[in-house]
Amino acid sequence: MGAILFYCLLPFLYLLSILPFPIFYLFSDTICFLLYRVIGYRKKVVFENLKNSFPEKSYNELKKIEKDFYQYLCDLFLETIKTLTISRNQAVKRCKFNSKTSEIFEDLATKNQSCIIVMGHYGNWEWAGNSFSLQCKQQLYVIYHPLSNKYFDKLMYDLRTRFGTKLYAMKDTMREMIRNKNEVNATAFIADQTPAPDNAYWTTFMNQVTPVFWGTEKIAQKLNYPIVYITIKKIKRGYYEVDSELLVTEPKNTSLGEISELHTRKLESDIISQPSIWLWSHRRWKHKRNTEYIS
Repeated sequence: MGAILFYCLLPFLYLLSILPFPIFYLFSDTICFLLYRVIGYRKKVVFENLKNSFPEKSYNELKKIEKDFYQYLCDLFLETIKTLTISRNQAVKRCKFNSKTSEIFEDLATKNQSCIIVMGHYGNWEWAGNSFSLQCKQQLYVIYHPLSNKYFDKLMYDLRTRFGTKLYAMKDTMREMIRNKNEVNATAFIADQTPAPDNAYWTTFMNQVTPVFWGTEKIAQKLNYPIVYITIKKIKRGYYEVDSELLVTEPKNTSLGEISELHTRKLESDIISQPSIWLWSHRRWKHKRNTEYIS
């Protein structure tokens, strides 16, 4: 059944990906209307997350963010499909690296230093990966969770590697990074996923007690790779800008929890600045900690 569905959808996805951008976003508006107004996809989850994250905001303010989020979510989904056929020039044009970002990665490459990139599900991280591989000297590796449907998993794999990005399955990350330690590369960690509660760093994030993956911090300390935090700002519809900050130069010298706190606070600041372009439909706070302890 999975194969039949996939091969029925594949021609439609390719057709969608070649649409001119004005028609492309008109189609996204249609999908958004259906998803938000008709189906109501995860509206309860989204609004609950927004209400708990912004207790100071009024109902109308929260509903405005909610509405803008659904437009962003539909755009993000379709923009990911657009990667099937988008040109190299368009990929770079629509997700630009600002001068500070280019300088950071150029400097690291000049020093033959590999690095760890830390970011959240914020902006268009898929297009940022494309732009990185087209513009930077480092080999980019992205950590991913394989999909259960092998056909759609292969499609996403091909999308993400089209411009030279390579992927690590999450369970193989440390082993693969050690194997590639003689290569000048950058490994991207999406740091706002939900870890198992009994193996997490706990902190406050968006006014809520939140578990954070230890992996980014522990691997960075072990390999002592500089950590670069990336922000993908939405400039206007269909256009993004990648901003970066060298967060930690020598992770081995940091204290327990320091790296996790640093990147969590950066992401929190980004979300407060432009709240509609974070993945609010994700059940980020589904786990609760039994013993109340805030690191």
